[in-house]
Amino acid sequence: MGFELPELEYEYDALEPHIDAETMELHHSKHHAGYTAKLNAAIGGTEMDTMSIEELMVEKFDNAAVRNNGGGYWNHSLFWSTMSPNGGGAPSGSLGSAIDDSFGSFESMKEEFSKAAMTRFGSGWAWLCVGNGSLCICSTPNQDNPLMTGEGIPILGIDVWEHAYYKSYGPGRANYIQAWWNVVDWGAIADNYESAL
Repeated sequence: MGFELPELEYEYDALEPHIDAETMELHHSKHHAGYTAKLNAAIGGTEMDTMSIEELMVEKFDNAAVRNNGGGYWNHSLFWSTMSPNGGGAPSGSLGSAIDDSFGSFESMKEEFSKAAMTRFGSGWAWLCVGNGSLCICSTPNQDNPLMTGEGIPILGIDVWEHAYYKSYGPGRANYIQAWWNVVDWGAIADNYESAL
């Protein structure tokens, strides 16, 4: 079967000035493409070749090649789909209510999420997940994700590997995280939330 590198729904320069075009192009066409190719090489000709990416994350994460490259494939696919040149603002509807119920307010959620992203040592991700019917925040190292750990179903994630921000922000991870909120697509995340319930 194999997996294909997903096409972006926007141009590489569409998220500027928050995320620069060169970073987007390298991140998508080199890093994500690399994870895709290595995942396909790892599962080709095996029983894993017919499994969905979610099945691989849950059932085969003990396989190092699947864990690293499958995680990289899945994580980035979610990452691209939850950003938009028309992003920013705040969520409304059932997602907005769920955020208020789980964290007290949208600002409190942003603060907790940003802290999870800032305090992830080395490379990894921070996540907003649906777990046991409510929302939670966690972070994972490398290309791990909460599907592997059983912490929940991610509906939003931020990549805090240095390749995601270093060209524009250098070691300024906090500046990258702050800028990233301006491209978060709450409509897409609301869809993810409804699907995860």
